[in-house]
Amino acid sequence: MPPEWAPHERTLMAWPCRQDMWQQQLATAKEQYAGVANAIVAFEPVTMVCADAADLAEARHALSAGVELLELPMDDSWLRDSGPVFVTDAAGRRAGVHFGFNAWGEKFAPWDKDAAVGALLVEHLGDPLFRAPLILEGGSLSVDGAGRLVTTEQCLLHPSRNPSLTAEQIAAHLREQLGVSEVIWLGRGLVEDRDTDGHVDLIAAFTAPGQLLLQSCPAGDPNHESTVENRARALAAGLDVLDFPFLARPAVGGEVVGASYLNFTIVNGAVIVPTAGVATDADALAVIAQAYPRHEVVGVPAEVIAWGGGGPHCITQQVPGKA
Repeated sequence: MPPEWAPHERTLMAWPCRQDMWQQQLATAKEQYAGVANAIVAFEPVTMVCADAADLAEARHALSAGVELLELPMDDSWLRDSGPVFVTDAAGRRAGVHFGFNAWGEKFAPWDKDAAVGALLVEHLGDPLFRAPLILEGGSLSVDGAGRLVTTEQCLLHPSRNPSLTAEQIAAHLREQLGVSEVIWLGRGLVEDRDTDGHVDLIAAFTAPGQLLLQSCPAGDPNHESTVENRARALAAGLDVLDFPFLARPAVGGEVVGASYLNFTIVNGAVIVPTAGVATDADALAVIAQAYPRHEVVGVPAEVIAWGGGGPHCITQQVPGKA
């Protein structure tokens, strides 16, 4: 599995369609998804999956002309988790790995369409397809392209995913399916992460081989103890840790939301970073720009996406280039 900063052919996304999840925020969610897609397409192609013809027409109106639309059955709009994970070999050939998907531990029924869409997207792109014998969401892992994969025990060892497998058995599957040599286990994700059971893409991102941008929180914050433990684990694994002290907590619909700036997505030449309309936005963008000096940092409003459970990383899936 290439690191996210490796060259992309395109980014995959899906149009928000789940009324029972987004409720009164659905219209704004669509605006913010469109904002993410329109920011990305300035740097690389985007394919937006739409569940039906009505969604396709609505998306066409909101999206830049350069965004390709594709109609496929969908339950939800979190392609990082339900979509395929792409891998490449030494010759530059590409394949898609299709993991099992059960809506974050059977939290949101139905999920059968989302469980199937990963394979459909691999077939659409014309790549070989490998089906992995593991329930796993793409947001639960990050790789550095030099053999290291980071994840959390909270998510991958959660009994709602693969209860019959031990940590070492899960790590063995990851090494086999994604071509990594080392699985680094952090402890827990954010307290505010109410749906994914501690996805790592809300608290950490590799910036270079062996270097991890990692969420930190001050004493008194509900995430303080877990972030201190995660830092100790990352250092013990030999990683160079860059502390990231910003975590936005905007109000959406009268509810305070934990909005992670680290749920950004890296595209060709840019980092698309969620903003929350709060005072820390500018400082957070500046720190991320220092961490990725070869990339342009583009902030996009995403507090409603955070209310829904994620950010630009959660709603995108990169397709690496191939020979």
